Amino acid sequence: MERFVEVAEGVSLWVESQGPEDAPAILLIMGSTVSGLVWPDALVEVLARKHRVIRYDHRDTGASTWAFDRVPYSATRMAEDALAILDALGIERAHVVGLSLGGFLVQWLLVAHPERLLSATVIGAPALEGAPARANMLARAPIDPSLFEFWRHMFEPREREAQIEWRVENWRRLNGKVIPFDAEEFRALERRIIAHAGRHDTSTAHARADPSGLARGAELAHVTVPTLVIATPEDPTNPESNSRFLAETLPHSTLVRIEGMGHTIPRAVVPPLAAALLGHIETVAG
Repeated sequence: MERFVEVAEGVSLWVESQGPEDAPAILLIMGSTVSGLVWPDALVEVLARKHRVIRYDHRDTGASTWAFDRVPYSATRMAEDALAILDALGIERAHVVGLSLGGFLVQWLLVAHPERLLSATVIGAPALEGAPARANMLARAPIDPSLFEFWRHMFEPREREAQIEWRVENWRRLNGKVIPFDAEEFRALERRIIAHAGRHDTSTAHARADPSGLARGAELAHVTVPTLVIATPEDPTNPESNSRFLAETLPHSTLVRIEGMGHTIPRAVVPPLAAALLGHIETVAG
């Protein structure tokens, strides 16, 4: 089922729900600048066998409203959008899963609205700023500097096919070097996203959204919601040490390492990722 949810005056988000509507809900929160369709269909299908699975496009991505200049917003407002989606679907509490920026938004929900979460999962994101450092353990290890240089060109205007190839190269860099990268898999994904969005540019909105409200890392030590932290050892944006730090900071957390995983979800990662998510959710439910 697809629908649009109005989260502010003149701002609607594309939302898709799969699985039994009376089953426990799993809300998937994607990272910055990309459509919710980046959550693989195969992953959604596995999760939706016994759960109501929701994925959506953030503001200024995919088929959702692109209007940052008219309706600017903060990163925390993006997290509140997730709650607005649950409200619109009549869901009181959900298992919430976030990747990259979505992982930051999930952590903010953990400290700001824990009553809405049955459980949480953080993938590919370090602890929120302000998390207390500990001896011999950095809160955040550095990102591969070559990525920053590549990302400097992210918002440059390109023809459609050139844009697809730039995005495929970005996914290749994020994939890591252990799992073979299938360029055609991600090329097909990007063609689908562009058709879905009706445009092929990338908005600068998420880079301009004020992130300061997310700096609530000091509160993570008091979180009681069961949280799964997935370590992605090949992730050039979030070294494995970041995930270990986050798991040690959250008192009710479990750390699971998915061998070979980078900052992408290729076909090869879907089975172990689905198993980790379902194992966590079933443990919480049990």
